[in-house]
Amino acid sequence: MSLVSMRQILDEASKDGYGVGAFNVNNMEQIQAIMEAAKETKSPVIIQASRGARSYTNDRFLYHLMMAATELYPEIPVALHQDHGNSPETCKSAIDMGFTSVMIDGSLEADGKTPASFEYNVRVTREVVEMAHERGVTVEGELGCLGGIEDGHGAGVDAMAHLTNPDQAVEFVKSTGVDALAVAIGTSHGAYKFSRKPDSAILAMDRIIEIHKRLPKTYLVMHGSSSVPKELQDIINAYGGQLEPTWGVPIEEIQLGIQHGVRKINVDTDSRLAITGVIRKYLTEHPEGFDPRSYLKPAREAMKKVIIERMRSFAQAGHASDYDPIPLSVMAQRYSNGEL
Repeated sequence: MSLVSMRQILDEASKDGYGVGAFNVNNMEQIQAIMEAAKETKSPVIIQASRGARSYTNDRFLYHLMMAATELYPEIPVALHQDHGNSPETCKSAIDMGFTSVMIDGSLEADGKTPASFEYNVRVTREVVEMAHERGVTVEGELGCLGGIEDGHGAGVDAMAHLTNPDQAVEFVKSTGVDALAVAIGTSHGAYKFSRKPDSAILAMDRIIEIHKRLPKTYLVMHGSSSVPKELQDIINAYGGQLEPTWGVPIEEIQLGIQHGVRKINVDTDSRLAITGVIRKYLTEHPEGFDPRSYLKPAREAMKKVIIERMRSFAQAGHASDYDPIPLSVMAQRYSNGEL
């Protein structure tokens, strides 16, 4: 199956009320882990790359790795998504390369750190929507700011300081025409999201519920939604790591979000933890080792296991064969005639 638009994947997810994991990648092994997990669970999937990942991997390598994935796994619907595009120029470069979906994060200025005005956000998001929809490409916007800094993105402030305003969300969607809206509910990028298991005082799931009531046809996105399992932290620390105690977003809270319009869930840190733990363990137990394949193979398998767990938890498992791919040219026509 060729790459499909993220809009098609989210449309199908909405019909059956499930969520779809969006998993970040930086290299071949991560793409392989995600695609193997999708094959085993028969899941549609969103693979996404940040600006940092695109720089690390190189755009051409990344593109051809994704083409290989679609050739080797023709039964899996997969969207290639630009995560946290910091400007229209970044999004255009992704579209030109072959991404089928882009995020323009106008909640922050182009430096990826400074909170932007609502007017700025609307302007740059609308610019990307017009450019992308002409080519059938999906657009995700963000309203409100996430805390933390990861790959150059995050407000670096109290994660509760810039939550999404439900009233503004209605105006934002109407003014921009985005396909999906990332909402700020107290999560942040990276491993250190919460200093205790989150409750309503630090994870504002009520914002998602309220926004969904006002925008029932808009697909919502949860960023910074790795669950940061303690068992993955423990493996790292058992083999020389020094992670401080930390909590992520509980699976049950994500499932609550899915019940209230969340269709895309961003997961990155969990994959990194799984990979790093296995590599630390192998190198500690095999100090004579030097072949990267010896530790990358089990690391890839550990990431695959985590992705399978998330795909099943989000209920996307079993839905890969529900639909046929729609070419971007047809999606562009549907945008143009007002069908979407």
